[in-house]
Amino acid sequence: MAPAPGTTAGAPVRRLTVLYDAECSLCTHVRDWLLRQPRLVPLELVPAASDEARRRFPGLDHRATLDEVTAVGDAGQVYRGAAAWVVVLWALREHRALAHRLSTPAGAVMARGVVLAAAKWRGGQRQWGGKGYHRVDGWVYEPGRGWRYAGPGCADGTCTTR
Repeated sequence: MAPAPGTTAGAPVRRLTVLYDAECSLCTHVRDWLLRQPRLVPLELVPAASDEARRRFPGLDHRATLDEVTAVGDAGQVYRGAAAWVVVLWALREHRALAHRLSTPAGAVMARGVVLAAAKWRGGQRQWGGKGYHRVDGWVYEPGRGWRYAGPGCADGTCTTR
């Protein structure tokens, strides 16, 4: 039976775009890991809710892509959460067999658990200062910029250190 006209059901995935939260240290760590992996299917990694993501995928709920990893196939297939992780692993040479195991009913439960654990970790990180910023005794860690002192009297940035 052929898929209904206008749908992506059954369309082969030849390229994936992964939308990730660029302000999340876990997400950027996974992005960097993905970039080092040998691939069977090309992957592009694009910051979620960025101008580029909005231009490429105007029909997506971009606010939701910040909360849940999203992968978009070249034929318009949209995968979210655990399904996104499974399809991304499927695209990697050394992890395709794992993706097949995670696509079974029992594997899907495990994949969902991993995604929920990552979401809980991310939620805990946001409590430290939001969007991946960490605050410790007046010091602030900003992803991509490093640590800086933001204590009293340093509002003008003169106390910044690296």
